[in-house]
Amino acid sequence: MNKFTKFLIWIFIGVLNALLVWAILLLFILANYGLGVVISIFLVFTDWAIFSKKAYPYRYTLPALFFLFILTIYPIYYTIDSSFTNYGTGHLFTRTNAIDTLLTDPTYYFEPENPKTYDFKVFVRYDEQYKPTEDFLLLLYDENNMYLSEKPVTLEYDSRGNLIYAESELFPVENDEVNVNDTTYTLIRPTESLGTNGSDSIIAIEKDSGIRYSYFYSPVDPLTSTNSAFYNSVLRQNYLKSLNLVLQDQNLRLSSSTVFRKFSEAYRVYDTSVKVIVDGEREIYKTVVVNTLTNKELVERDSAFWDYNENGELYRLMGYKDYIGGENFAKIITDPRISGPFFKIFGWTFAYAGLSVLFTFVVGLAFALVLNDVNLKGKIVYRTLLIIPWAIPAFISVLVWRNGFFNETYGIINRFILGNLGIEPVKWLNDPFWAKVAILITNTWLGFPYMMTINLGSLQSIPGELYEAAVIDGATRWKQFRQITLPLLMVAVAPLLVMSFAFNFNNFTLIYLLTGGGPAMAGTNTPAGSTDILISYVYKLAFEGSQGQDFGFASAISMIIFAIIAVFSYFNFRFSGSFEEVSR
Repeated sequence: MNKFTKFLIWIFIGVLNALLVWAILLLFILANYGLGVVISIFLVFTDWAIFSKKAYPYRYTLPALFFLFILTIYPIYYTIDSSFTNYGTGHLFTRTNAIDTLLTDPTYYFEPENPKTYDFKVFVRYDEQYKPTEDFLLLLYDENNMYLSEKPVTLEYDSRGNLIYAESELFPVENDEVNVNDTTYTLIRPTESLGTNGSDSIIAIEKDSGIRYSYFYSPVDPLTSTNSAFYNSVLRQNYLKSLNLVLQDQNLRLSSSTVFRKFSEAYRVYDTSVKVIVDGEREIYKTVVVNTLTNKELVERDSAFWDYNENGELYRLMGYKDYIGGENFAKIITDPRISGPFFKIFGWTFAYAGLSVLFTFVVGLAFALVLNDVNLKGKIVYRTLLIIPWAIPAFISVLVWRNGFFNETYGIINRFILGNLGIEPVKWLNDPFWAKVAILITNTWLGFPYMMTINLGSLQSIPGELYEAAVIDGATRWKQFRQITLPLLMVAVAPLLVMSFAFNFNNFTLIYLLTGGGPAMAGTNTPAGSTDILISYVYKLAFEGSQGQDFGFASAISMIIFAIIAVFSYFNFRFSGSFEEVSR
């Protein structure tokens, strides 16, 4: 390796370290500590693998480890972290975000009685192609005064990039001139206009650097209506809709009472103050929110801000995300409206996963034994036909079973089979018992080709000499199967059965497409269904709850699912002796 190549490699390593350090600092500034810690650990491991001779083999795994940290370790951390919070509908933002919303959201501003109002005009700078730009000035005026404001510099956005607050200061116009932070603006009027009062004859505003802002729009001037599209879609949307203009002790905003055609006095309903709390010998300073109209401090309880209405009753304003310890886990046991459906779903999940493995294994093994018969002709044809259910995508097969077989009105089973036999139609998807039967039938159809394939491969690996010896000893076919085939088969197949159980334990697709978790379970305040398994229940809690989304509770159940799968897999692998050869 020549010196230039080494130089490029070291440059790459230096740039990589710089980028990761920059990303870590940015994440900590944004209070995303979890991802920041994960990337920090990866950076330390990366440098160790690069600079340590002992860690030389790990250098080749760094790309895979990066995705392992980002796509696996961090989501696990985030799920664990969320399970101890109340994260969900009504509690989506941090306490700081909630306070910022109370201070900046236009909903929480009020106009006093008989507020002072001002008409306004917008002056914009045109580019070389004479197209309006977003560089603009605002001129506010009434019968006696005029005030000028520059384009707002203070801009705050929410997580979706929407403007939530903008602020700029107003400066008085005197003799058609305005001094703004050592910058002079001059109002330009037509040469034939001799007056310097009023705003009607102003055609432009010129900066002392020679930049000119031309008269562009006014909501009360029909001659500028052709420019309303740019004003509404760009200037108002990006700046004016949340703009707070400061004029000495006055705050002015676009007024909804004038259909946003004027700026009017508007003040915050809520403001912050610092409260000193004495804890023993310590003084703790806490930021509290105060209603400026009633001078009452907002009440904080249940991770939310509460205010008093006209009758002195508390009403909820806004919630925030907060750590609640093990409440999400505790309410699974303590709240009967949750514990009842949860344990029913818990039991059905085990039954569904276990029966699915049992049925698919038995059916698959039966077909495998038939196909393994040396006297069977046309094995390739039969094997191909039996693998078809496995080859067709599951979401297609499930919808065919739902609409073609289990439909109560025109499904094949009810209309042609049971109907011809004079049997009452079965409520396949509306009765809890039959819905579960439908799920097991469909899953057996989807899963038996896989079991047939692995069983067939395992059967062919069993030495034929064992069967010859058994025949000589007078063993029957059943005894050969029970004492030779099944024990040797299970050594190879047991790990795959455990994997199949884990897969079915979290088989969201089948439940969601076939029954949607329904029919609905009575007596619960969560979106629980009679055929829901834990993973589909988590999905409903997180995304489809009638009372909103509950990511914290869903994360807690996800942790329970993970623990169940981990414990079950461990004991099954241990007691089945699946890894005996590996451990030797």
